[in-house]
Amino acid sequence: MDALNVKHYMEGIGRAARAASRETAKASTAAKNGALLAMAKAIRDSRDALLVANAADVAEAKANGLEAALIDRLTLTAKGVEKMAQGLEQVAALADPVGEITDLKRRPTGIQVGKMRVPLGVVGIIYEARPNVTADAAALCLKSGNAAILRGGKEAIRCNQAIAACVRAGLRAAGLPETAVQVIETTDRAAVGYLVAMPEFVDVIVPRGGKGLIERISKEARVPVIKHLDGNCHVYVDADADASMALKIIENAKTQRLGTCNTAESVVVARRVAAAQVPAIAKMLMAKGIEIRGCAETLALVPNATAATDEDYYTEYLAATISVKVVADVGEAIEHINKYSSGHTEAIVTENYTHAMRFLREVDSSSVMVNASTRFADGFEYGLGAEIGISTDKFHARGPVGLEGLTSQKWIVLGNGEVRD
Repeated sequence: MDALNVKHYMEGIGRAARAASRETAKASTAAKNGALLAMAKAIRDSRDALLVANAADVAEAKANGLEAALIDRLTLTAKGVEKMAQGLEQVAALADPVGEITDLKRRPTGIQVGKMRVPLGVVGIIYEARPNVTADAAALCLKSGNAAILRGGKEAIRCNQAIAACVRAGLRAAGLPETAVQVIETTDRAAVGYLVAMPEFVDVIVPRGGKGLIERISKEARVPVIKHLDGNCHVYVDADADASMALKIIENAKTQRLGTCNTAESVVVARRVAAAQVPAIAKMLMAKGIEIRGCAETLALVPNATAATDEDYYTEYLAATISVKVVADVGEAIEHINKYSSGHTEAIVTENYTHAMRFLREVDSSSVMVNASTRFADGFEYGLGAEIGISTDKFHARGPVGLEGLTSQKWIVLGNGEVRD
């Protein structure tokens, strides 16, 4: 497809999405839920076809030398197909945020003033590798009354289009416009450039992928962007931590999956327990093939570790590498984390209530946890049904973005003939 045709194609997609957004904004909760349940059924019925399409995508990705972390994200299993269907059903079971009225107060003039939750309009989502995002994004955008334009990575084109067919089937079954969710069919990179620069058709962009993709989108976009650049997550082992709990949490946070944005990339340990904890943590991690890059105190306790540079503490590895830093106490841990973190997710392991509450208050990240793995920083785990992405910005949404993050509020006034003096 040449540049002129891509432009024409994207404008057509945008125009159709804008028209569909008027319909989804006023659609009943029953219609939206009916579409989601029909999508779930279509996905289950199409399981074998989805797996065949995904296998072809994975084979081509391996042949093209795609890195292991992306192959992991790309791969879809029968369990993954079922989880997609369950995600659609879970979103259907959530309360519909559209039309919710809050903060209604009567003014001395007699009018009542409040806020109503409304859709954003048209949401453009650009993502790499993960085909499940196609279903998750469709569900969240539709339930929140928005239309969606989805642009998956070229490495997942076959599977994404197969899922898109299931989404369209669900929309048809509920009597909603099929253009309420459109999955871009071209792999031409120019399509992304047009998508992020069509404010007349698109209200917000959500990029999900590597740092390079998100930096490009942030630079080129002419509409608001909900994003995070890095997932440099920390686990702090406090002086009052339960040692076995710390090992269990770090093992899960780092080694369950290496290529996710909520994977721990750094361990911070209080000096009072470092002599006992650091060697035990390092032994467990190295047994699982994880390279340790540590500070001078870590090197003294773990001879096989590599000296960490300042850059190591800033790095989201997405690989079998982790940084380790020994600090004086919870205060120095907070300072270290706030300096090097990307603002995604941090956890403290401690039995000390005061330390836990201080960590929650002072660590400046979108998710902060006590005695739990960073891997829980996920819309599905938070009960959002799924997530459209994770935002480390502070406006308009922060952390996992679910239904409420895909809506806005407008002021409403209820009167009975009042006029202003």
